[in-house]
Amino acid sequence: MNVDQILDEIMAVATEYGPKLVGAILVWVIGSWVIKLLSRGFGKMLERAKLDDSLRPFLKALARTLLRVLLVISVLGMLGIEMTSFIAILGAAGLAVGMALSGTLQNFAGGVMLLIFKPFKVGDLIEAQGFKGSVSQIQIFNTILKTPDNKTIIIPNGGLSTSSMVNYSTEPKRRVDWTFGIGYGDDATKAEQVLKTLCDQDSRILKEPEVFIALSELADSSVNFVVRAWVNAPDYWPVYFEMNKKVYEVFGQEGLNIPFPQMDVHVHNNS
Repeated sequence: MNVDQILDEIMAVATEYGPKLVGAILVWVIGSWVIKLLSRGFGKMLERAKLDDSLRPFLKALARTLLRVLLVISVLGMLGIEMTSFIAILGAAGLAVGMALSGTLQNFAGGVMLLIFKPFKVGDLIEAQGFKGSVSQIQIFNTILKTPDNKTIIIPNGGLSTSSMVNYSTEPKRRVDWTFGIGYGDDATKAEQVLKTLCDQDSRILKEPEVFIALSELADSSVNFVVRAWVNAPDYWPVYFEMNKKVYEVFGQEGLNIPFPQMDVHVHNNS
């Protein structure tokens, strides 16, 4: 092949692929610029939506990556590269990876749902999956709880996002319930008055809703009163424990017996 033939081949290739190459370069440059603008706008939209700080960068990066993959496929298609087989292989690989990481992807999806809908936040006291503790961290795959005795509990987000949960920190007020018993023969009216006085003396117990005190049960060895009082959520446990102590002390001073289970045994002498 002489020089003229080589030049003719080069010109033929340039004539056939040159416009495609120039077009592909232009699409890549303009597409990259558009992706940057879209990514920036998407990030601002996520900020306005007040999504969790740990979720925004991930969603922004995910959207940018998907747009770049679409741009690459478009550019390669403009160059005349057959993309059908490539897309099929990519889809099959994605399916295989998805099946292999089904549990991990479930936890990931659960983490995204928790961060978007926020059924709880860091610092809340929750009970879920058989565990109870304060939320220390909300990660993409797991939620970290701290128990009152300083144990760390790691709960996968997949099950956490699809199962029942109790959030003790959602409401600013909580109701404290007690059951106090006196012995049969003790003055029930006096016991009720003592309980009412103890509740009135504790400034942490709210006046509204009003404290509820009632004789609830004639049990096997005790006459039981139920006491229901409302407090601010942070005061729940201090009020609960201190009231138990006060009732034990004051009932004794007022001559009210706190009964305990008893059994009468009768012995018959059959001669």
